[in-house]
Amino acid sequence: MSWIRDKELSLIERLCANVLKAGPMPKHVAFIMDGNRRYAKKCHVERQEGHSQGFEKLAETLRWCLNLGICEVTVYAFSIENFKRSKEEVDGLMELARQKFTRLLEEKDKLQKHEVCIRVIGDLSLLPLDIQKLIAQAVLETKAYSKCFLNVCFAYTSRHEVTNAVCEVARGVQEGLIEPRDVTENLLDQCLYTSHSPDPDLLIRTSGEVRLSDFLLWQVLHSVCIPVRLWTGVTFWNLLRLFYVITYNYSANPEKARELYSREQSRLQNEADQTWAQQKMSSVEHINGEEKKKVFQGFILQCRTEREQRTQNFLKSLERKRESFLESLCTN
Repeated sequence: MSWIRDKELSLIERLCANVLKAGPMPKHVAFIMDGNRRYAKKCHVERQEGHSQGFEKLAETLRWCLNLGICEVTVYAFSIENFKRSKEEVDGLMELARQKFTRLLEEKDKLQKHEVCIRVIGDLSLLPLDIQKLIAQAVLETKAYSKCFLNVCFAYTSRHEVTNAVCEVARGVQEGLIEPRDVTENLLDQCLYTSHSPDPDLLIRTSGEVRLSDFLLWQVLHSVCIPVRLWTGVTFWNLLRLFYVITYNYSANPEKARELYSREQSRLQNEADQTWAQQKMSSVEHINGEEKKKVFQGFILQCRTEREQRTQNFLKSLERKRESFLESLCTN
C-alpha cells in the first residue's frame, strides 16, 4: 500500500497544506468510496479494473491525509449489501482484498515505523476464511500502535452494527453482567464496532450522491457531510477545499455540538440516578434535614459506582470476546 511510503508532496502542495494546518483541522475523516463501476464504464475498462483503481485512489488519499496531519481515517470498502452483486464481481472484490491485506502485512515494518493501527470494522464471519485470517493478523499486529488509525469498513452496514450492539447488550443483561437500567445510549455507543474511535468530524460522500448508504449512521450525528465527484476523480486539491470549508466556513462546530449533546445525556442520566435514589429512600425511616440529604447523596453515589463497575466489567468481557475471535483465526 503506497500510502505508507515516505513520499513527499510537491512544493506548492506542502505550502498550501501548511497554511491550512495553521488553523483547526479535522481529526477524523470518513470516506464513502463510490463510483468505481461508473468509472470503469466511462473509461471502457473491465469492472474489476475500476475497483482496482479505487483501491489505488484509497492509497493516494490516505497519503494526503497523513501529510495533512489527519490522524484517523475511516473508509467504506465493502458493504454487506455488496454480496448481492454478481458472483464474478464479489469474487473479484474478495481477491482484491486478499491481495491488499497480504501486501499490507508485507509492509509491517513501515506500519511499525509510522505507528499505524489497522482496524477492520464489520462482520468478519461473512468473509472467506483466508481473508478473515489476513485481517485478524493485520489487526492484532498493529493494535498497540497509536499515532494514526485506518479503519476499514468491510462486510459492514450501520444497521448490522447497531443490531449487533443491541444483541451484545441483551447478552450482558441475560448473563447478569449488567442490569436493564444500565442500558443507555452511551453503553450502546461503547458496544459498536467503532467504540475505540472518536466520531468523524467530516464525512466525504463521493460519486455526487447525498445518501449515506447505511454507513456510520450512529456516528455521523454531528459530522459535516459533503458530497463530491466520483471516488477515482478525487484530488489533493479537492481535499484542501473541503478542509477549508469545514475549518473556516461553517458555523456548526461538531465538537461543540457533541459537547452539548453529552451534557444533555448526562442530565438525563442524573435524573435517572435521582429517581433510583428516591426509591431507596423509601426504606429509610426516622431521619430528616441534613442527615436525609447525606443519605440521599450516598444512594446516588452508590448507584453511579455500582453501574460504572458493572458496565466496565461488561465492556471488558466484550473486548475479550472480540479479541479471542481474532486470536482464534490466527492460531487455527
